[in-house]
Amino acid sequence: MALTHKLEFRQSQALVMTPQLMQAIKLLQLSNLDLAAYVEEELERNPLLERASEGEAGAEPGPVAAESESEAEGEEGAADWMDRDLGTSRTVIEGELDTSLENVFPEDASQESQPQALEAPPAYSEWASVGSGGRDNDDYNLEAFVSAETTLTDHLAEQMMMAIADPARRMIGQFLIDLIDEAGYLTGDLSSVAEKLGAPLTEVESTLAILQGFDPPGVCARNLTECLAIQLKERDRFDPAMVALVQHLDLLAKRDLTALRKICGVDDEDLTDMIAEIRHLNPKPGLAFGSTTVQAIVPDVFVRQGPDGGWLVELNSDTLPKVLLNQSYHAKVSKTAASVTDKSYLANCLQTATWLIRALDQRARTILKVSTEIVKQQDAFFAHGVQHLRPLNLKAVADAISMHESTVSRVTANKYMATSRGIFELKYFFTSAIAASDGGEAHSAEAVRHRIKQLIDAEPGEGVLSDDTIVEKLRESGIEIARRTVAKYREAMRIPSSLQRRREKAAAGGGGR
Repeated sequence: MALTHKLEFRQSQALVMTPQLMQAIKLLQLSNLDLAAYVEEELERNPLLERASEGEAGAEPGPVAAESESEAEGEEGAADWMDRDLGTSRTVIEGELDTSLENVFPEDASQESQPQALEAPPAYSEWASVGSGGRDNDDYNLEAFVSAETTLTDHLAEQMMMAIADPARRMIGQFLIDLIDEAGYLTGDLSSVAEKLGAPLTEVESTLAILQGFDPPGVCARNLTECLAIQLKERDRFDPAMVALVQHLDLLAKRDLTALRKICGVDDEDLTDMIAEIRHLNPKPGLAFGSTTVQAIVPDVFVRQGPDGGWLVELNSDTLPKVLLNQSYHAKVSKTAASVTDKSYLANCLQTATWLIRALDQRARTILKVSTEIVKQQDAFFAHGVQHLRPLNLKAVADAISMHESTVSRVTANKYMATSRGIFELKYFFTSAIAASDGGEAHSAEAVRHRIKQLIDAEPGEGVLSDDTIVEKLRESGIEIARRTVAKYREAMRIPSSLQRRREKAAAGGGGR
């Protein structure tokens, strides 16, 4: 059998991940802080990029549109890469892919509505003249990650993600965590939080109770008395005598031991031991995480109610780096570039700058498009509060705006929306669905959890509802749910089983059997 050589072309499907495409993907998932940092690096690295003045920032994209026809053809389709399914292969010819107690006694610390029409922001077109890029892999330093100091907010948020499952409670929990000061104390009022989020006060209080069980012990307390009580409960030392002592810290600060002995009902030796135990507690648990400057969250999108009752969604222009391509400078230096190396360098700078500007423009458009659809889908939340969150997943948003789920996933990470109810990360608006027993519209998992809690809170004094009974009552309300799901939701809300609740009522003299 003779062996011969021959040259042939074959057409096949493959995904082309060009450096520019990878850069744009990275840029999409950057937070506004990371984006601003990268733009500063690009301004130093690329001589063809310059910072836009206030007047130029709102102008039409003259510098970008001034590229030659050949360059425009070469970059065709670059700006709308995020509108395409990234999983769709591109037809290519094989072989042509480029592989190239400081003081122990301080003072006390401190119904679902139909979707409404949305209006596009009037100043949206101002974004076509700004740009940046994604972070290169070489920019990441593993040592920086190792040495990075964990903030108290991050530490609490990580614990919350494991302790709280439902989105509505996570919203409440994150809102409360944002109110924690450097010492670890809650600075806000629970009533105002409940009013702002449109949530029952009992729901906010129960969420705070979960946060108060987090590490470090004593965190999320509203005052010094509560902070010490939390730590004593963890040590199983919060007996009646200790309760009385903690409630009279003012007498302890005055060293009025006689009054304390009488109030606590203990002798001198016991009182001395109790005071010594108090001194071993931490009155400012949050300081264990250092005095790192707290970086306020800057929203990427603003949502406000329009005059017609709809919702207006607009980008936060303050978070958008404003850079331009200096075509005049490029034309000037191009005339002096004689060597092949110089010409290649300038061509690369021009291509990189053009891609950055286009990718950032598309990033802004995509964030706005995704945010607008989220607001449209969750309008009941904005109007009525967390109890009216609707079932929503990435696919629903992606299908509605003709994008791929991976694009929506990147957009919703590290992007924040400022609303009249607070600032929320976009991903918090996604919640699972529970099917309706009558075949109607599905119910939000959070709405079902809230209904379960309502049923248990309304239990008769002489009896409790079993999980099976709750399933039947929910089915009567049009909610189809399995018993194990009811048990899972109940446990997530830290509600005891029917047997435990019956025993507790019996022990409390409630007449339970």
